[in-house]
Amino acid sequence: MRREPSWRIPFGVLALLGALLAYGLAVAWLLSPVLSTWPVPAQLAVYVVLGVVWLLPLKRFLIWMETGRWG
Repeated sequence: MRREPSWRIPFGVLALLGALLAYGLAVAWLLSPVLSTWPVPAQLAVYVVLGVVWLLPLKRFLIWMETGRWG
């Protein structure tokens, strides 16, 4: 258990917010013109997949925030 404050937690929260903002803007800006011509069910499927993909590296990132190690 951590006894002293760590710089990794506030830095990690800010980095996570920044990365999510950049990811969301990139998806909206780059894919929106392409996907707008697709049928709605196909758009829904793509956006659901992209909404879940950002979770893949999250576990390792949270471990790093808490322990300082990547695994």
